[in-house]
Amino acid sequence: MVDGGATGLLSFGLCGGLDPALPPGALLIPAAVLADAVRYPASPTVAAPFGSIGPHLLLGETRIAATASDKRRLHATTGAAAIDLETGAVARVATAAGLPFAVVRAICDTAGEDLPPAALVALNGVGGIGVLRVLASLAAHPTQLPALLMLGRHAAAARRALRRAVARAADVR
Repeated sequence: MVDGGATGLLSFGLCGGLDPALPPGALLIPAAVLADAVRYPASPTVAAPFGSIGPHLLLGETRIAATASDKRRLHATTGAAAIDLETGAVARVATAAGLPFAVVRAICDTAGEDLPPAALVALNGVGGIGVLRVLASLAAHPTQLPALLMLGRHAAAARRALRRAVARAADVR
């Protein structure tokens, strides 16, 4: 995108909650991203079509915070409200290219939730859901089904929040 002439970058999608006050579907437009101990400020201009930048900090990590205890520890040590696996890279690339960036993310799994094992094996190498891996995990551990169904409901709430943000951005233009 940078080589193609992008004038700004946007990290958009789902994230995991670290702040216990954030419910599923809460939309975050964080003020900054913390990745590799570097704080990258987000651009209000890039974020503007989606809403105003809020006070939150998003943690850009390279691994999933799978348990409530992991999330509590990360929230306590970083002050971040949420975590994802993509935004740190977007912030680094944008900064290296001298481009502004912003983040629009919606909470999928909350701070108090452990991710079920099927969720940890679900994503394939291109970000799609590996249905066979999910089914194999469910077959091996059927008791995770209620947690997996709840995560699905939370993901649906997060996707609705993102659709509303896109609709607002379309109205702004």
